[in-house]
Amino acid sequence: MTAPLISLIDTRLALSGNTGQVEILHGINLEVGARETVGLIGPSGSGKSSLLMLLGGLERATGGTVSVMGHDLTALDEDALARFRRKHLGIVFQSFHLIPTMTALENVATPLELAGVPDAFERAEAELAAVGLADRVGHYPSQLSGGEQQRVALARAAAPRPDILLADEPTGNLDGVSGQAIMDLLFGLRDRYGATLVLVTHSNQLAQRCDRVIRLRDGRIEADDSQIKAAQ
Repeated sequence: MTAPLISLIDTRLALSGNTGQVEILHGINLEVGARETVGLIGPSGSGKSSLLMLLGGLERATGGTVSVMGHDLTALDEDALARFRRKHLGIVFQSFHLIPTMTALENVATPLELAGVPDAFERAEAELAAVGLADRVGHYPSQLSGGEQQRVALARAAAPRPDILLADEPTGNLDGVSGQAIMDLLFGLRDRYGATLVLVTHSNQLAQRCDRVIRLRDGRIEADDSQIKAAQ
């Protein structure tokens, strides 16, 4: 039997707040297979984004284990986590997180340069062309629409050829037309590179396109079933 690409066992997350420790995730048990597409849904505050951040090593679990591609992320220090993300993960955020003083091309190429990719700018230019921005490579984020900025973010996430794509509300800040285009591009990137895709969404349309949908509520998995899509 093939081992899961992602495995969480009794995973918990507590964060410090003004009134003390706040329990965010409670005993999450989850496995995701290679090339699987998983949608995380649930009401605001249910723990969806926190769970995604654990998978990306951007938050550290306070209990249990988080194993991704055979690496126990709870045992890695910050430098090792950064190297792991650079090598294996592509992450897309709702708010784009582009560097405002860099052009679209530089935003995509810089992580590749940091990873030692010799043809960083050539690859970055090809990825921007793949998301329909061949004529916008020299533009700064402030010169791009929200949909175009998210396309740059997608190109940046895809350029390292990641094993796993993580997306946190990738269409949340976009209008319907732009959101649909980003959905198509995101699933196209998954198919092109054979990546495992885990995404947080409030969009039923986006969730319907996933192989499997996991519903969270109050920091716990309420349902984990590929058939949940038909009931939404």
